[in-house]
Amino acid sequence: MSLNVDSAAVAFTFKGGMLPMTVMELSSADPERIRQQLAGKLSQSPAFFQHTPVVLSVEKLDEPHLALERICAVCRDHKLLPVAVRGGAEPVRQSAWALGLGWFPPVEEGRPRVLESVNSSPMQEVSREEAPISDVDTQALATRLYRGTVRSGQQVSASEGDLVVIGAVNAGAEVLAAGSIHVYGALRGRALAGIHGNTQAGIYCRELEAELLSVAGNYKRSEDIDAQLLGRPTEVHFTKEQLEIKPLG
Repeated sequence: MSLNVDSAAVAFTFKGGMLPMTVMELSSADPERIRQQLAGKLSQSPAFFQHTPVVLSVEKLDEPHLALERICAVCRDHKLLPVAVRGGAEPVRQSAWALGLGWFPPVEEGRPRVLESVNSSPMQEVSREEAPISDVDTQALATRLYRGTVRSGQQVSASEGDLVVIGAVNAGAEVLAAGSIHVYGALRGRALAGIHGNTQAGIYCRELEAELLSVAGNYKRSEDIDAQLLGRPTEVHFTKEQLEIKPLG
């Protein structure tokens, strides 16, 4: 008897993914305060509130019991789609599961996230003396070079290093990188650097017209960017707990 599985009978496969996700970091558990602020944000950025999936981060809240169902309802009223909760005590995790949401453990500050293989033990940090390849060499090997225009609806990513785009990034397009992003042209779409939490990553472009800029999950939308920087060579870094956008050079 053959043990081969007929490919036509396979309904799905599991694959690791690298999807950008907006984190809504809650500093208040009051649904009405959240509603008021969302209403103001909606008037400023209506395009953002178009069924955008969000992760609700409750790590800053010191409340074991949250009105999570009401908070989710407020988000949905403003066209945001809660898909998971990050942080919180056991009651919060149980509430998330009861509402059909995922749950993520809190992120430990000051420590980068470490990826683990399904069939191996967690990776250990290696000193520079022990490393067979230097950090610079490793990053160079992982850098992805993309030639051409990244068009609307297209996504280009570098899952382990920097991304270099020899061309433009059109509106509606998206570029992502574990490291830094370099665009040798106009950046009009979305650019997300340091997607695994690397706060040392940056974004560099010849002409800034971006819809969204993000470094290690900290982002600014087009309306938050100083108009004097638009259309100019620009660099973006995460400095003093916020994104710093300044002229390049």
